[in-house]
Amino acid sequence: MEKETMLKEVYDKAKGYELKSGNCAQCTIAAIFEIMGVEDEGVFRAATGMADGVGLTGDGHCGALSGGTMAISYFFGRSKDDFGRMGKQLKALILSKKLHDEFVAEFSTCRCADIQTKQSGRFFNLYDMEEMKAALKAGMLEKCSTLVGKTARMALRIILDEREAEKVKQDELPVL
Repeated sequence: MEKETMLKEVYDKAKGYELKSGNCAQCTIAAIFEIMGVEDEGVFRAATGMADGVGLTGDGHCGALSGGTMAISYFFGRSKDDFGRMGKQLKALILSKKLHDEFVAEFSTCRCADIQTKQSGRFFNLYDMEEMKAALKAGMLEKCSTLVGKTARMALRIILDEREAEKVKQDELPVL
């Protein structure tokens, strides 16, 4: 599949998942993994508690950013065998920082509550049913689903760009 098609599809899938199922972290991972052909229930499940700034608190960074970071780390993170080797995590850290920086450039912050306040004028406590209704009335579902789509697209572009860079480096190696 062509890169631009993949980026459009990941945006559409992530946005659609957020509109239908919620959980920004899982929606981001689900879309990226589908596009990349990855079936890993463990990573998807591990993202569950990351929604809405960790556990629906709004007090952590956006769950979509968490999901994108988890996807980047899935492809470029160090393995358990390399756990004692500090340098093996460097690529995932650099690429995750790149995602973070792009996310902050796009949304002015990475903290969930601050994003909600910027987008809707206030933070919503999603454990309170009246607050949930107010969030829906304020258009948070559409706003968050768009953010999730954009973040999934950012993360996938970083993954695809790095894979392409790695391929170019390998193609430059001499044939023995």
